Amino acid sequence: MTNLRTDPCRLCGAQSRFTFRQELLDREVDYFDCATCDYVQTEQPTWLKHAYSSAINTVDTGILWRNQLNVRRVIMTLLALGKLKGLVLDHAGGYGILVRMLRDAGVDARWRDKYCENLLARGFEADDGGADLVTAFEVFEHLEHPLVELRRLLETSPAVLISTELAPTDGVVPNWWYLGSEHGQHIGFFRHATLHYMAEQLACQLATDGRSLHLFSTRPIPTAWHILNLGKPLSGLVTRLAGLKSRTMQDFDLLRRRSP
Repeated sequence: MTNLRTDPCRLCGAQSRFTFRQELLDREVDYFDCATCDYVQTEQPTWLKHAYSSAINTVDTGILWRNQLNVRRVIMTLLALGKLKGLVLDHAGGYGILVRMLRDAGVDARWRDKYCENLLARGFEADDGGADLVTAFEVFEHLEHPLVELRRLLETSPAVLISTELAPTDGVVPNWWYLGSEHGQHIGFFRHATLHYMAEQLACQLATDGRSLHLFSTRPIPTAWHILNLGKPLSGLVTRLAGLKSRTMQDFDLLRRRSP
């Protein structure tokens, strides 16, 4: 017998249809697919306290490789926006890996995370001011209300760069690796149509690489963003041509002067 159960979509509010059930952590969890905005979500995630007993899940073996990639993505985006020497705020910045690496590359980056301890970018926490670019890498699949969160981020900066793996258009199936059944932290998944719906709702521009990197902006997005992010990794050359210099020793001197 077909399961006709529906659940309110946490992104657009329409009724999202049941698609499948699979084991997640120690329980069976239902997944729903919204025909209105194409967002895929779990049932109400009552297991998050258990899932976040450790803020960074133990199977995230790609954390360092991903941050190396994200340094290039951020520099290319700043270049395209004409903000190479602007301020970057890394939202939900985890241990501070990306902030430290960006500063080592010469970018003025700051850290913010409500749930994780800042281990590597201490002294460079964000204040309550704005930024030229907000980044949120591998964050949106964790959020219960992603549209609400994106609206808040766009109040901090005119440009928000996120990464999240796009769901298959022909339907998400059990055991898709990005569901994260072993850690239970991924509770919502996006498609192209979902991203466009979000941009329309917030009256902003959208650019995407079609896979995992997506830029929302309240200002026009230059064509150069696509060229720079789809082409060869040129960030090292760009950094040198722009005159960006590593902040590593500068930061060391600053923090040493602050020490008691």
